[in-house]
Amino acid sequence: MIAFDTVPKGDVSPGLLGFLVVAAMGLALFLLVKSMRKQISKIELPSETDREDADQKPDGAAHAK
Repeated sequence: MIAFDTVPKGDVSPGLLGFLVVAAMGLALFLLVKSMRKQISKIELPSETDREDADQKPDGAAHAK
């Protein structure tokens, strides 16, 4: 460990508050990524056969612009 008297008085360090802010941001990022993965896993993509069926609709509803 570094003794307190070895750090010059003019130097500024982030200290405990800086560490707590960075730790809170890291925790928030972790929770956001965890939530995003949960939401993305709920998305149901159409299968290849569903896409082919939609492309072959006679009324062209899938390609309406």
